[in-house]
Amino acid sequence: MAQIIESIPNISEGRNQEVIEACVNQIRETAGCTLLDYSSDPSHNRTVITYIGDAKACEEASVKLAKKAVELIDLTKHEGEHPRMGCVDVMPFVPIKDATIEECVQLSKVVGERVAKEADLPVFLYEHSASRPERKNLATVRKGQFEGMAAKVQEVDWEPDFGGRRINPTGGVVAIGCRPPLVAYNLNLNTSDVQIAKNIAKIIREKDGGLNNVKAMGFMLEDRNIAQVSINMTDFNVTPLYRVTELVKAEARRYGVVVTGTELIGLCPMKALIDSAEYYLQIENFDFNGQVLENYIL
Repeated sequence: MAQIIESIPNISEGRNQEVIEACVNQIRETAGCTLLDYSSDPSHNRTVITYIGDAKACEEASVKLAKKAVELIDLTKHEGEHPRMGCVDVMPFVPIKDATIEECVQLSKVVGERVAKEADLPVFLYEHSASRPERKNLATVRKGQFEGMAAKVQEVDWEPDFGGRRINPTGGVVAIGCRPPLVAYNLNLNTSDVQIAKNIAKIIREKDGGLNNVKAMGFMLEDRNIAQVSINMTDFNVTPLYRVTELVKAEARRYGVVVTGTELIGLCPMKALIDSAEYYLQIENFDFNGQVLENYIL
């Protein structure tokens, strides 16, 4: 495989295993596509799927996934902690090898047009693919969620890029675009007070004056009766994992709460973990290319 593009769509189903497997099978059955990982969260009621391929393979797999999700997922009956606006809520493309941002932007537009036509799912382009500045941020696009999206798309500035001023009655809309590698990272707290997690999320996230390239929300994990700070780190080179971890720990102490564990959702670039290992081990004059065995060999 010469060209490698990664796609990490999120579908709004994390509980019904038959539906999840039917959606994931669309990737398994696409020639030239390799399924790397899929992870479901019942509290969020959401599944993150990760696969790679060249542009054509990712295009085919992504369109097939969207069609299957529209067929099987009904958002009028969906409940979960994570915000969502579509049965496939977001579908990013990330250039990994022999692929450029420009090529992934073009891929997102091709996929977006096909998804709108073939899956009957209106599409917003976001991040590098955004057609206007206010559509770059996924949270801004998603604001209003499924329940408010039918009214939102009637507003002057919020007609979807593909599919017209409407939503799919049960499938909503989807955001598709090219973006850099993202680390989905959660920190669990030893409290059932979700407001503490929400307070911490507000402190650490960029839009409220916190850390650069950090998006965060506070959730309740009902099955475990604990609160969680759920984070998307959009550039771990700017704000590393250890920095956000230490800030969450410091803020938690204000409430007499501690971090009991952390979670990675989906795949994570090796360098993001190595940076944290270097920090916590206090390694002097560390050489990422020369002292990590696997990296040195590769």
